[in-house]
Amino acid sequence: MTLSRVPLNVAILGASGYTGAELVRLLARHDGVRLVALTGDRKAGQSMAQVFPHLAMLDLPELVTIEQVDWSGIDVVFGCLPHGTMHGLVRTLPERIKIIDLSADFRLRDGAVYAQWYGLEHKALDYQQQAVYGLPELFRAEIAKARLVAGPGCYPTAAQVPLVPLLAAGLIQTEDIIIDAKSGVSGAGRAAKEGVLHTEVSEGFHAYGVAGHRHAPEIEQGLSLAAGRDVVVAFTPHLLPMNRGILATIYVKLSDGVTASDLRKYLADHYAGEPFVSVMAEGMSPATRHVRGSNHQMIGVFADRLPGRAILLSAIDNLVKGASGQLIQSMNIMCGFPENKGLEQLPLFP
Repeated sequence: MTLSRVPLNVAILGASGYTGAELVRLLARHDGVRLVALTGDRKAGQSMAQVFPHLAMLDLPELVTIEQVDWSGIDVVFGCLPHGTMHGLVRTLPERIKIIDLSADFRLRDGAVYAQWYGLEHKALDYQQQAVYGLPELFRAEIAKARLVAGPGCYPTAAQVPLVPLLAAGLIQTEDIIIDAKSGVSGAGRAAKEGVLHTEVSEGFHAYGVAGHRHAPEIEQGLSLAAGRDVVVAFTPHLLPMNRGILATIYVKLSDGVTASDLRKYLADHYAGEPFVSVMAEGMSPATRHVRGSNHQMIGVFADRLPGRAILLSAIDNLVKGASGQLIQSMNIMCGFPENKGLEQLPLFP
C-alpha cells in the first residue's frame, strides 16, 4: 500500500550505530522521506555531527532516547537495535506505521529456533508470523503488501541470492552445500569489543562462530523453503582486517546433466532486469571492492576441478546490500517509490 504523504516522516532507532549511520547517509539523497527522529540511547542529547563527523553537513535532528520519540507524525520506522529489543517495542507502535527491522527478531519463523540460537524467549510471536522476509529479489510481491519487514542478515543475503533460484529450479543438489564467507569488521557493530580491536584484527585472518554462527538457521530456512525439503549447510564465517564487505565462496554439487555454465546462464536470466544483482561473465570473479559503498551484489560462477561440482562467488557491502541499503530497498517497495530511489550510488573504487 502506498502512503499518501510525501515526503514520509521517518524514524531511525539506533542511529548511533554503523547501520543507522548508513541509513542516514543513504536517505539524505532520498527526496521522498524526511528524517524526523533519530535515537541513540547512549548518545542521547548529542548531534549526529558529534557522533559521526562525516554527516556534519546534513541538517539532522538531535539524538534522543526511544522514550522521547513522538510517534504521532511518523510514517516509517527503521529498527537498528540489538536483538530482542523490538519484541516489546513493536506492540507500542501505531498500526499505521510501517516497520523495517534489521535485528533477527522477526527473521526466523519458528520461535523455538529463535530462542535456541539467540538465547531469548520470543515475546511477539504473532508479529513474527506476519513479518515478511526482506530480500526484495525473492519476496518483492510480499514486501509490497507488508506492514512489518524483517531485514535479512548480511551473510544470509550473500548466500541466498545465488543459491535460492538454483535450488528452486533443481539445478543443484541439496546435500553438501559449503558456504565459506569472509566479512569486514563493521559487521560486528560499533560497540567496543575486545575481539575487534585493531590489534586483534589487523595483520591477521580468523574464523569465528565455527559450527555455530547465528546466521546458519536463517540461511537454512530460506534454502529449505526454496528446495521444498530440509537443507542443512556447512557455514563458516571469517573476519578480515577491512572495514566493510562480504565475499562468500559457495561450493555446490550439480544435479545430473547440469554444468556450471548452466548455473551461470540460469542466474543471469533469473536476475535479468534486477537493479542490484549482477551475474558476471565466464571467468570473472567478484570482489568486495567492486561493490563497496553500494547496494549492488555481484555473483560469479566457476566449474570446480572436482567433477560434478561448481563454485559460486557472491560479493556485497555488508552495511549496504547486507543491511541498510536493503532496508531502504524494501521501504521503497512498501511505500510505492522506485525501488532504486536513494540507492543510485555506484560502487566506490578504488
